[in-house]
Amino acid sequence: MIKIRFTRSDGNLVAFSLSGHSGYAEQGEDIVCAAVSSAAYMTANTLTEILALQPDISLSDGNMSVKLSSVEVSKAQDILRGFSLHMEELSKQYPHNITYIITEV
Repeated sequence: MIKIRFTRSDGNLVAFSLSGHSGYAEQGEDIVCAAVSSAAYMTANTLTEILALQPDISLSDGNMSVKLSSVEVSKAQDILRGFSLHMEELSKQYPHNITYIITEV
């Protein structure tokens, strides 16, 4: 199961993390993992390469976390909201493979 967690503060998305594997299919053929990974990397790359932000990004096998500084949050909302919506919709399509959570801090 892929766990997708978004963190919101004062109504703004400030961080997200992904962990686990979907278990939908074998490695290399898992369309759920591919969809989530592709969207996550596109989001992280857009934040760093297009918006020129410097979020705290951590990567390891099956895990990714991205956390924005308070100065960067407002600049990143459109991309983070889009990514969050995409992950929420994927979790509805694949409820046995994706858990989607938003927490408020």
